[in-house]
Formats: sequence, structure tokens, C-alpha cells
Amino acid sequence: MNTIEIEKLSKSFGKSKVIDNISFSVPQHSVFGFLGQNGAGKTTTMKMILGLLKPDEGNIKVLGETVSYGETKTNRYIGYLPDVPEFYGYMKPIEYLKLCGEITGLNDTKIKLRSKELLELVGLSDIHKRIGSFSRGMKQRLGIAQALLNEPQLLICDEPTSALDPIGRKEILDILEQVKGKTTVIFSTHILSDVERICDRIAVLNKGKLVLSGTIEEIKEKHKTNSLLIEFANKIEFEQFIALPDLKQIIKNSEISGDSVVIHSNEIKNIEQKIIECLHSNSMLPVKLEVLEPTIESLFMEVVK
Repeated sequence: MNTIEIEKLSKSFGKSKVIDNISFSVPQHSVFGFLGQNGAGKTTTMKMILGLLKPDEGNIKVLGETVSYGETKTNRYIGYLPDVPEFYGYMKPIEYLKLCGEITGLNDTKIKLRSKELLELVGLSDIHKRIGSFSRGMKQRLGIAQALLNEPQLLICDEPTSALDPIGRKEILDILEQVKGKTTVIFSTHILSDVERICDRIAVLNKGKLVLSGTIEEIKEKHKTNSLLIEFANKIEFEQFIALPDLKQIIKNSEISGDSVVIHSNEIKNIEQKIIECLHSNSMLPVKLEVLEPTIESLFMEVVK
């Protein structure tokens, strides 16, 4: 079963079409990366999933129930972390979660149990200072705890790692990966390395259009390029290599950068075999000989040109 199903969704603000006829689904218990440059339409889509914005066209379902603008019944399944979460700065983490639990309608026993579990999960169980003194990363972690308080089946995070340092980003990603077994996670980002690390599936928005979607494995296989990287330790060895007469035609339309060359061909296995034979017969040894796999970054750059 899919946690989210979006079909032919469109949204305009005035004459500007922010979302243009997009369709995709998010399977249960997956980590779904929603990618795009700033202004691509990621936050607008998330707000429509939450019923906070009315689509011009299309349909959104959360766990089989249709999302209706202003009638947010489906939000009982959802935990939400905005890009900049706001808190009562004078409260301590345990006090804030108690307030959120009471608003949600949880009983005192459940609030205490969930608060203890979640503060341990996000690494704040030993923090007893007021939220106003928290760092940005600590606030993001508390925001995830708050979003998970009512045990949602869908966790939506809008740019959860933006403006965090590498340690803070790692902490947030570790948490999102841990909750995957209990809830579906969808998060928007423009930090592509975060996506490579924890996502099962992705969708890429560009100017309101869906330009790429599917599992990371499917996308890489579909957009696979036949490329071979050869790199040498120094300029002298590299120049000797590219000057080899037997490789003149192969090297002709390649990409040369520094002490390395990337060769593109539809017959990359044959090319690789010929290069290995040339290296052996000329007693040359590169520091790297690698068939290149497409990366999320290279695919992203290709589709948003």
C-alpha cells in the first residue's frame, strides 16, 4: 500500500504556475527524498498534502483517504516538521512535549512514555535547559520528537537539514533512518548527499514539473552512462598515456581534466579491455581505472538544466 498517492496535481499563484500536473506515489515505510532547487514547488506540494493549500487540479490521497482543503482529517496520520520550527523558548523539552501531547489528546501515561522514548531517540533525554538556549540542530531534533509524538504513519520534513553543520545534518539523518521501520518519511531538500545516504526513492521537481522519479536503483539504471575513468599519479605519466598511438581514436572525444580522462562509449567493456592491454604492454599503471556509475548529483544537474 502507498502512504501517499498524488495524481495530476497543479497549483498556480496568480499567473505563476508553481506545480504543473505532477503525479507520484510514496510506498509505506520508505524514505522519500523530494528534490528541487529553491522555488521549485516542494513546500507548496507539502502544504497541499497537509490540506493547508487548495490544489487547482488533481487529487491527493494519504493512506487511501482523499485530502480535502480545510478539512484535515488525514492529518491524524501525519507528523510535520517545518523548515524553521517554532517553540516556546521558556519551556524545557519535556514540558513542551507534555503540552503537545495534551493538545493532541493523549493521556498523561502515554505522554510520559512517548516523551521519554522520543527524547532518547533524538538525543535530548539528558537536556534540561530551556529551549530558547538550544542550537539550530537541537531545535530540529526536538521538532522531530514533537512530530512523532502521536505515532504518525507519515512524517513530513521540510528541509530538515538546511543551515545545519555536518554533525547536525548527520544527527538528523540518523534519526530519520531509525524511524523508517515505524513510519513513512518524506523530506524535501536540495542537499543531494543527504538523499544518497538514506533515501529509497526520490522525485525531482524543476519549475513545477516532475522531471525524475522512482527508486534510486531504477533511476541510476535507466540513466546509466557508459563511461570509464582513468587517472594517473602525475602529469608526465598521464601525457605518456594519452600519446599512445593505439589509443588515439579512443581518447579523441573524451573529457580530459588534470591527470585524468573520462572516456564515453556504447562499447565500454571492449574499450576497457583495450586500455588494459595497452597499459600492460607499455608497463604503465594508473592510480584509478573505474567504470563510472551515475550519481544523484549528476542526474540532478542533467534534469534541471
